[in-house]
Amino acid sequence: MPIEIQWIRHASFRIAAAEAVLYIDPWKLHAAPHDADVVFVSHSHYDHCSPADIEKVSKGETTIVAPPETLEKLASATGIAPGEQISVKQITIEAVAAYNIGKSFHPKDNDWCGAVFTIETKRIYYAGDTDLIPEMSDLREVDVALVPVGGTYTLDGEEAGAACKQIEPKAAIPYHWGDIVGSADDAQAFADAAGCEVHLLQPGESVSI
Repeated sequence: MPIEIQWIRHASFRIAAAEAVLYIDPWKLHAAPHDADVVFVSHSHYDHCSPADIEKVSKGETTIVAPPETLEKLASATGIAPGEQISVKQITIEAVAAYNIGKSFHPKDNDWCGAVFTIETKRIYYAGDTDLIPEMSDLREVDVALVPVGGTYTLDGEEAGAACKQIEPKAAIPYHWGDIVGSADDAQAFADAAGCEVHLLQPGESVSI
Protein backbone atom coordinates (compact mmCIF):
# COMPACT_ATOMS: atom_id res chain seq x y z
CA MET A 1 0.00 0.00 0.00
CA PRO A 2 1.35 3.47 -0.84
CA ILE A 3 2.09 5.90 1.97
CA GLU A 4 -0.07 9.03 1.73
CA ILE A 5 1.42 12.34 2.86
CA GLN A 6 -1.16 15.08 3.35
CA TRP A 7 -0.16 18.68 4.03
CA ILE A 8 -2.89 19.92 6.33
CA ARG A 9 -1.59 23.51 6.46
CA HIS A 10 1.32 25.54 7.86
CA ALA A 11 3.60 22.91 9.51
CA SER A 12 0.96 20.18 9.95
CA PHE A 13 0.98 16.83 8.16
CA ARG A 14 -0.97 13.58 8.21
CA ILE A 15 0.94 10.52 7.02
CA ALA A 16 -1.09 7.35 6.50
CA ALA A 17 0.32 3.88 5.88
CA ALA A 18 -1.21 0.42 6.04
CA GLU A 19 -0.15 -0.12 9.66
CA ALA A 20 -0.49 3.33 11.24
CA VAL A 21 -1.52 6.98 10.90
CA LEU A 22 0.97 9.65 11.99
CA TYR A 23 0.21 13.33 12.57
CA ILE A 24 2.96 15.94 12.76
CA ASP A 25 2.27 19.22 14.61
CA PRO A 26 -1.52 19.19 14.05
CA TRP A 27 -2.94 22.73 14.13
CA LYS A 28 -6.11 24.52 13.00
CA LEU A 29 -7.97 21.31 12.25
CA HIS A 30 -11.60 21.73 11.18
CA ALA A 31 -12.60 18.12 11.77
CA ALA A 32 -11.95 15.69 14.63
CA PRO A 33 -11.08 12.38 12.94
CA HIS A 34 -9.68 10.65 16.06
CA ASP A 35 -7.58 8.41 13.82
CA ALA A 36 -4.00 9.02 14.99
CA ASP A 37 -1.87 6.12 16.08
CA VAL A 38 1.08 8.47 16.66
CA VAL A 39 1.34 12.26 17.06
CA PHE A 40 4.76 13.90 16.80
CA VAL A 41 5.19 17.41 18.21
CA SER A 42 8.36 19.24 17.21
CA HIS A 43 8.35 22.04 19.82
CA SER A 44 6.18 24.06 22.16
CA HIS A 45 5.19 27.07 20.02
CA TYR A 46 1.41 27.36 19.77
CA ASP A 47 1.30 26.72 16.01
CA HIS A 48 3.09 23.39 16.49
CA CYS A 49 2.00 22.22 19.94
CA SER A 50 -1.78 22.61 20.09
CA PRO A 51 -3.37 20.38 22.74
CA ALA A 52 -6.84 21.11 21.34
CA ASP A 53 -5.87 19.87 17.90
CA ILE A 54 -4.00 16.88 19.29
CA GLU A 55 -7.22 15.96 21.09
CA LYS A 56 -9.09 16.13 17.77
CA VAL A 57 -6.85 13.48 16.18
CA SER A 58 -6.26 11.30 19.24
CA LYS A 59 -8.02 8.07 20.14
CA GLY A 60 -7.69 5.80 23.16
CA GLU A 61 -4.35 4.26 22.22
CA THR A 62 -2.67 7.23 20.53
CA THR A 63 1.00 7.75 21.41
CA ILE A 64 2.25 11.35 21.57
CA VAL A 65 5.98 11.92 21.11
CA ALA A 66 7.48 15.33 21.88
CA PRO A 67 10.60 17.08 23.21
CA PRO A 68 10.87 17.13 27.03
CA GLU A 69 10.37 20.91 27.11
CA THR A 70 6.79 20.45 25.81
CA LEU A 71 5.71 17.85 28.34
CA GLU A 72 4.17 20.37 30.72
CA LYS A 73 1.64 21.09 27.95
CA LEU A 74 1.30 17.41 27.00
CA ALA A 75 1.22 15.44 30.21
CA SER A 76 0.73 12.05 28.55
CA ALA A 77 3.50 12.44 25.95
CA THR A 78 6.69 10.41 25.61
CA GLY A 79 9.76 12.63 25.65
CA ILE A 80 12.35 12.53 22.89
CA ALA A 81 15.42 14.70 22.22
CA PRO A 82 17.75 15.07 19.23
CA GLY A 83 19.86 11.94 18.84
CA GLU A 84 17.27 9.65 20.44
CA GLN A 85 15.17 7.02 18.68
CA ILE A 86 12.01 5.10 19.51
CA SER A 87 9.68 2.78 17.64
CA VAL A 88 5.92 3.19 18.03
CA LYS A 89 3.12 1.40 16.14
CA GLN A 90 5.36 0.24 13.26
CA ILE A 91 6.95 3.71 12.94
CA THR A 92 10.57 4.37 13.89
CA ILE A 93 11.17 7.96 15.00
CA GLU A 94 14.72 9.32 14.96
CA ALA A 95 14.74 12.77 16.55
CA VAL A 96 17.13 15.22 14.89
CA ALA A 97 18.25 18.75 15.69
CA ALA A 98 16.16 21.75 14.65
CA TYR A 99 17.25 25.25 15.64
CA ASN A 100 18.06 28.77 14.48
CA ILE A 101 21.48 30.21 13.76
CA GLY A 102 21.82 33.94 14.37
CA LYS A 103 18.25 34.45 15.59
CA SER A 104 16.51 33.61 18.83
CA PHE A 105 13.19 32.04 17.91
CA HIS A 106 14.33 28.40 18.19
CA PRO A 107 17.43 28.12 20.42
CA LYS A 108 19.61 25.04 20.08
CA ASP A 109 19.70 24.61 23.86
CA ASN A 110 15.94 23.93 23.92
CA ASP A 111 16.51 20.53 22.29
CA TRP A 112 13.54 21.00 19.98
CA CYS A 113 13.27 18.49 17.17
CA GLY A 114 12.80 17.50 13.65
CA ALA A 115 12.63 13.79 12.92
CA VAL A 116 13.23 11.07 10.41
CA PHE A 117 10.28 8.68 10.33
CA THR A 118 10.82 5.20 8.92
CA ILE A 119 7.46 3.87 7.79
CA GLU A 120 7.50 0.52 6.02
CA THR A 121 10.54 0.95 3.75
CA LYS A 122 10.33 4.75 3.38
CA ARG A 123 12.29 7.42 5.27
CA ILE A 124 10.49 10.75 5.65
CA TYR A 125 12.39 13.71 7.10
CA TYR A 126 10.45 16.46 8.86
CA ALA A 127 12.82 19.36 9.45
CA GLY A 128 10.91 21.17 12.22
CA ASP A 129 11.43 24.90 12.62
CA THR A 130 15.07 25.26 11.68
CA ASP A 131 17.75 27.05 9.73
CA LEU A 132 20.35 25.41 7.52
CA ILE A 133 22.30 23.60 10.26
CA PRO A 134 25.40 21.37 10.09
CA GLU A 135 23.48 18.32 11.29
CA MET A 136 21.57 18.20 8.01
CA SER A 137 24.68 16.93 6.24
CA ASP A 138 24.46 13.75 8.37
CA LEU A 139 21.08 12.75 6.97
CA ARG A 140 21.13 9.82 4.58
CA GLU A 141 18.72 7.88 2.36
CA VAL A 142 15.79 10.27 2.71
CA ASP A 143 12.88 9.43 0.42
CA VAL A 144 10.87 12.60 1.13
CA ALA A 145 12.02 15.78 2.90
CA LEU A 146 9.40 18.05 4.46
CA VAL A 147 11.10 21.45 4.70
CA PRO A 148 10.03 24.91 5.96
CA VAL A 149 10.40 27.70 3.42
CA GLY A 150 8.71 30.79 4.88
CA GLY A 151 11.74 32.63 6.21
CA THR A 152 11.76 34.88 9.31
CA TYR A 153 11.54 32.01 11.80
CA THR A 154 12.99 29.27 9.56
CA LEU A 155 14.73 28.65 6.28
CA ASP A 156 13.52 30.69 3.34
CA GLY A 157 12.92 29.12 -0.06
CA GLU A 158 16.47 29.42 -1.36
CA GLU A 159 18.00 28.26 1.94
CA ALA A 160 15.63 25.29 2.02
CA GLY A 161 16.74 24.46 -1.51
CA ALA A 162 20.37 24.50 -0.34
CA ALA A 163 19.40 22.18 2.51
CA CYS A 164 17.89 19.72 0.05
CA LYS A 165 21.06 19.73 -1.99
CA GLN A 166 22.89 18.59 1.15
CA ILE A 167 20.30 15.99 2.13
CA GLU A 168 19.69 14.72 -1.43
CA PRO A 169 16.15 13.40 -0.90
CA LYS A 170 14.30 11.73 -3.72
CA ALA A 171 11.48 14.27 -3.33
CA ALA A 172 10.50 17.20 -1.13
CA ILE A 173 7.44 19.09 0.10
CA PRO A 174 7.63 22.72 1.33
CA TYR A 175 5.69 23.88 4.39
CA HIS A 176 5.58 26.87 6.78
CA TRP A 177 4.07 29.08 4.10
CA GLY A 178 0.60 30.48 3.53
CA ASP A 179 -0.23 31.08 7.21
CA ILE A 180 1.57 33.39 9.68
CA VAL A 181 4.57 33.69 7.36
CA GLY A 182 5.64 32.71 3.86
CA SER A 183 3.94 32.82 0.48
CA ALA A 184 3.47 30.77 -2.66
CA ASP A 185 6.47 32.65 -4.05
CA ASP A 186 8.63 31.18 -1.25
CA ALA A 187 7.38 27.70 -2.07
CA GLN A 188 8.17 28.24 -5.74
CA ALA A 189 11.63 29.59 -4.93
CA PHE A 190 12.23 26.38 -3.04
CA ALA A 191 11.03 24.25 -5.94
CA ASP A 192 13.39 26.11 -8.27
CA ALA A 193 16.38 25.62 -5.93
CA ALA A 194 15.86 22.15 -4.42
CA GLY A 195 17.51 20.03 -7.10
CA CYS A 196 14.98 17.20 -6.64
CA GLU A 197 11.35 16.47 -7.40
CA VAL A 198 9.17 18.91 -5.43
CA HIS A 199 5.47 18.48 -4.68
CA LEU A 200 3.89 21.92 -4.28
CA LEU A 201 0.78 21.00 -2.32
CA GLN A 202 -2.10 23.23 -1.36
CA PRO A 203 -3.63 22.86 2.13
CA GLY A 204 -5.46 19.56 2.33
CA GLU A 205 -3.75 18.05 -0.72
CA SER A 206 -1.85 14.77 -0.63
CA VAL A 207 0.81 12.85 -2.48
CA SER A 208 1.43 9.10 -2.36
CA ILE A 209 4.86 7.50 -2.26
